[in-house]
Amino acid sequence: MASFQTQGREWLSKGEKKLKSLGWFGNKYEEAAECFEKAANQFKLAKSWAEAGDTLSKLAEIHIKLESPHDAASAWVDASKSYLKIDHKRGVQALQNAVSIYTDMGRLGMAARQLREIGEVLEREGEKEQAMTFLEQAADLFATENSNAEANKCNLKIAQTSAELEQYPRAIALYEGIARTSVENNLLKYSAKGYLLCAGICQLASNSLPGVRDAIQRYNDIDITFENSREEGLLTALADALEARDADAFTAAVQEFDSMTRLDAWKTAILVRVKRMITAPYADMQEDDLT
Repeated sequence: MASFQTQGREWLSKGEKKLKSLGWFGNKYEEAAECFEKAANQFKLAKSWAEAGDTLSKLAEIHIKLESPHDAASAWVDASKSYLKIDHKRGVQALQNAVSIYTDMGRLGMAARQLREIGEVLEREGEKEQAMTFLEQAADLFATENSNAEANKCNLKIAQTSAELEQYPRAIALYEGIARTSVENNLLKYSAKGYLLCAGICQLASNSLPGVRDAIQRYNDIDITFENSREEGLLTALADALEARDADAFTAAVQEFDSMTRLDAWKTAILVRVKRMITAPYADMQEDDLT
């Protein structure tokens, strides 16, 4: 029995011959599309990802000739899955092709999903600035489609990445904006305090104590449950410790909160930066210094 790769090439050859043949009423394109689809499946089984991606790219072009844009976009998405296993740039380009088609069709939700996928791919590859550009585009399209929960997911990722890159004003604005939209939604309002805590931590990292104090008051207005909450208590205690340059009080406040509500890796990493403001240049803090 021929190998999967050999079978794939045989189907690919058949498809290309169909395209060169004389056909009527578009039949040659339909027949070629069927051959290319079978070829791509064989290449996938062979784990020949470049050939699978190339074949699916050809399939997408055929669907355009057949005036089947939805099938063309689906083929580009499928091609991206193969390309992404070997070359993220080719995978991203395939997804961008799909985005273009979905946008032209008015399928903005589908376009947004692919833009989000591009952002996530670029983030994994360490291209964070470019990743945020695509996530912003995705968030805008999700919002246009009234998919606010999906838009928030994109904006949260942008906020998190912005803080990692020390772009604190951008992160603060996003976290506060998400908190405002959350308090207006019965299903999301219980998450608002957490977003405001993230914004407050970014305020601390920006090293503006007046800004932190003002923010805490503002957060009480955004979410009435924030006042006297553990989140407010933590931010206040951390601001006091930062002002007094008291590293022990800072650590104690973090440990007390963490004993009740586990701090995730992102919050811990940003808080380490804040603690360095107190301890530097006397020590070089690590993440486990907060616990």
